[in-house]
Amino acid sequence: MTDFIKTSASRSRENAVQDHFIPAEAPWSGIVRKGQTIRIEDSYGQQAIDTLFYRADDFAERYSSQDTMRTQGGAYIGTGTKIISNEGNVMLVMTADSCGRHDTSAGACSCESNTVRFGHGTKYLHACRDNFVIEVTKHGMSKRDIVPNINFFMNVPIKPNGEMTIVDGISAPGDYVELVAEIDVLCVISNCPQINNPCNGFDPTPIRVLIWDGED
Repeated sequence: MTDFIKTSASRSRENAVQDHFIPAEAPWSGIVRKGQTIRIEDSYGQQAIDTLFYRADDFAERYSSQDTMRTQGGAYIGTGTKIISNEGNVMLVMTADSCGRHDTSAGACSCESNTVRFGHGTKYLHACRDNFVIEVTKHGMSKRDIVPNINFFMNVPIKPNGEMTIVDGISAPGDYVELVAEIDVLCVISNCPQINNPCNGFDPTPIRVLIWDGED
């Protein structure tokens, strides 16, 4: 982990090849090339960031939460985790994590799930699946291509009996994760708009995404 921290500390916004500000509740997508590092920053703290990855030259190969958890033998994403595709290939590796809690079991909020969980008054509230649909359609995909995602910075304790509960986030302003791409990937993000559970502290906030080229 020491090597990861040193590598992360040597980077700056000035030498990033991409620097994206993503408003509260908004989506984003972009290509991360093999060898590049992507940093996803929780700029204000306690903000869930729903994320998907697709192989850039074949979107049929995409992130698999089941294979990722099975490969690492754990329910959470953290430093050293290999992000595995549905073809069993390593897509990215997480090399830095200043927070320590990232869910990949609870999925993305949707208008349908909001209605069931929080009542019909929430039926038309914007949701992460809406954001994902907006972004994947830009790349020729559809709602059918949205799979179970990573929820960076979302705090979802899992009880011994398998029950899960979304509780207050533990991320502080400026917390981040960094992942190095092992292949060219399309990253799709929904900066979660959820206001009905504590995953965003009931107040969605902006985030930042930076990308650096690999070291020679």
